[in-house]
Amino acid sequence: MAAGGRGWFRALALGVSFLKCLLIPAYYSTDFEVHRNWLAITHNLPLSQWYYEETSEWTLDYPPFFAWFEYALSHIAKYFDPQMLVVENLNYASRATIFFQRLSVIFTDTLFIYAVHECCRCINGKRAAKDILEKPTFILAVLLLWNFGLLIVDHIHFQYNGFLFGLMLLSVARLCQKRYLEGALLFAVLLHFKHIYMYVAPAYGVYLLRSYCFTANNADGSLKWRSFSFLHVTLLGLIVCLVSALSLGPFLVLGQLPQVISRLFPFKRGLCHAYWAPNFWALYNAMDKALTVLGLKCNFLDGKKIPKASMTGGLVQEFQHTVLPSVTPLATLICTFIAILPSVFCLWFKPQGPRGFLQCLVLCALSSFMFGWHVHEKAILLTILPLSLLSIQRPKDAGIYLILATTGHFSLFPLLFTPPELPIKILLMLLFTVYSFSSLKSLFRREKPLLNWLETIYLIQLVPLEIFCEIIFPLTPWKQHFPFVPLLLTSVYCALGITYAWLKLYVSVLTERISVRQKAE
Repeated sequence: MAAGGRGWFRALALGVSFLKCLLIPAYYSTDFEVHRNWLAITHNLPLSQWYYEETSEWTLDYPPFFAWFEYALSHIAKYFDPQMLVVENLNYASRATIFFQRLSVIFTDTLFIYAVHECCRCINGKRAAKDILEKPTFILAVLLLWNFGLLIVDHIHFQYNGFLFGLMLLSVARLCQKRYLEGALLFAVLLHFKHIYMYVAPAYGVYLLRSYCFTANNADGSLKWRSFSFLHVTLLGLIVCLVSALSLGPFLVLGQLPQVISRLFPFKRGLCHAYWAPNFWALYNAMDKALTVLGLKCNFLDGKKIPKASMTGGLVQEFQHTVLPSVTPLATLICTFIAILPSVFCLWFKPQGPRGFLQCLVLCALSSFMFGWHVHEKAILLTILPLSLLSIQRPKDAGIYLILATTGHFSLFPLLFTPPELPIKILLMLLFTVYSFSSLKSLFRREKPLLNWLETIYLIQLVPLEIFCEIIFPLTPWKQHFPFVPLLLTSVYCALGITYAWLKLYVSVLTERISVRQKAE
């Protein structure tokens, strides 16, 4: 980024940091207690008990690096309020505790800010603009720094996604800058902070193998097999092994590796989260419910043999479908593998440099979101944020971004269900969405419209859906008997849009033609 651009970037970063400070008194979810409990566990208990402690139901279920991160924070937390570090103080939330935990998220977001700055440096200047507001780097900085989903999930709902996405975006920036070993190191570290990033590991693995381990291509763009570098493979292997040893080694020595893995992959939690993530399984579950109702009305099913609707009752547990075949973890793994395979295939056989890597990364993340086991609705951010980098490069990607970001962010609304947060989430969503549409439309003003009429109508219908869920439905008698209806409608409607965006992105990648120049690169 040019030296003259540092002023506006600082202003954007300081502005969003100030907004985060204003959100300190806002509602916080059970994740606040989760992280307070992890502070207490890592501060008071020896390493050997971290992954066995279960005084609280919110047991430690993140990889060891994140546990050490909590351990480091706990030594600062004790100066704010030592009582927050008592394991038995369940649901403890003094003012000092709230202030510290909110402040810790804001402070660690500095890594995210730095990562965004590095990503902006990777953007080429082909679309030069006199007005700073129309520069691709400025638009990208706003789309990332002021991302609506990240703001409400981290700074209202409460989590540390900004810090983790900072590691991911920084690794992406390093790969774009051809600093492959740095990018690989950062991603390896990230995996041992939060294992959800395994979703995008295939994109990293194939890209590093194709671009770093093989050092040359033929004139037609095909791989020159003789260019394989054993040294480069060895260096990558050493990075992965050393980071893994540093993270998991102590637990391997203690004989606790199976216990750690059982905490990281709790398959008994069921196919879906309490609130269905808007993915393929939400549509699958809705279809099963619809077929069940139809079967009961037509006397095809025996009502006495049908289990209670546990999935729509807000409980996280195993669930057996009534009409459609029940889904197992293995089935979701197979579906996910099949879904990401074409994107990995394109990354290997149709190399397009960093843009091809980003496309594969987004498709891996979105495919895992679509078909994964017990997916949280917040995982949609793993797709939206890297897609931001593609949205400023081509109008086709910008259109897909607008559909996915608008629908994905709207699907996060049920996370903030308290009345005081209603105007906050609506206002922030409106501001971010209006800016996204106006800025990308201005950037590609010479191109055809970013959305067609059907896509526009679909997105507009989110407005009456929100009015019904937030205003009309609570006034009806249905609220007492069917309290899950707003969640069901939101999840299923958003699942349609996200599925459409996934299909459209795949069609774009699979049908894209590679120029001779791209092949040579």
